Amino acid sequence: MSLPRVVSREEWLAARKELLEKEKKVTRIRDDLNADRRRLPMVQIEKDYVFEGPDGRASLLDLFEGRRQLIVDHYMFDPSWDDGCPSCAGRVDQYGNLDHLHARDTTIAVVSRAPLAKIEPFKQRMGWTFPWYSSYGSDFNYDFHVTLDESVAPIEYNYRDRAELEQAGFPSDMTGELHGTSAFLRDGARVFHTYSTYGRGTEQVGGTHYYLDMTALGRQEDWEEPAGRATGAPRADEVG
Repeated sequence: MSLPRVVSREEWLAARKELLEKEKKVTRIRDDLNADRRRLPMVQIEKDYVFEGPDGRASLLDLFEGRRQLIVDHYMFDPSWDDGCPSCAGRVDQYGNLDHLHARDTTIAVVSRAPLAKIEPFKQRMGWTFPWYSSYGSDFNYDFHVTLDESVAPIEYNYRDRAELEQAGFPSDMTGELHGTSAFLRDGARVFHTYSTYGRGTEQVGGTHYYLDMTALGRQEDWEEPAGRATGAPRADEVG
């Protein structure tokens, strides 16, 4: 097995400081990227999607649970499967304490195409408590390009059409479930789609801050650009 070189503390410190400059550069670039993400325009959701949750039928507006923002994790769970995707399981296991998101007026919910009768026992077996809804029978997965079926909607994933996907090495018979994350903003009863990411874009998760970075309101700190979107909510580290 290949291991790092063994050096003196002085040599390690010099190398570490050099790396630190690169890390700081990436942090500044990420801050700029997040600001550009918050500057994205948004699209009003006109379709009346219907989901099924533990309390019965729910609209997309219901998924907000009264909060200003909603993050939807598109979890791969085909109606014919008995269990959900194991790779998606690793992602949702990183949610942690949802109170930190709630403190920023943001709800996170998982949505899959499998019927609730399959979702609920799997969720219970995994020990998860986050809200999970079934989109079975609706266009939601197809409209947000996480279920590919050309008989329902043109093939598109990660903002590339079929020809571009095939050129990138995807198989020609692209069908079935894929993963992604979408962010929505509520203004009264109106719901807007502000952001979606797919493929390796979902790797940016792993904590409350990175989830908030996907949203239109961001971390809601005074230092963020564009200015004027801080809500006065407590910092995530003040929630306990």
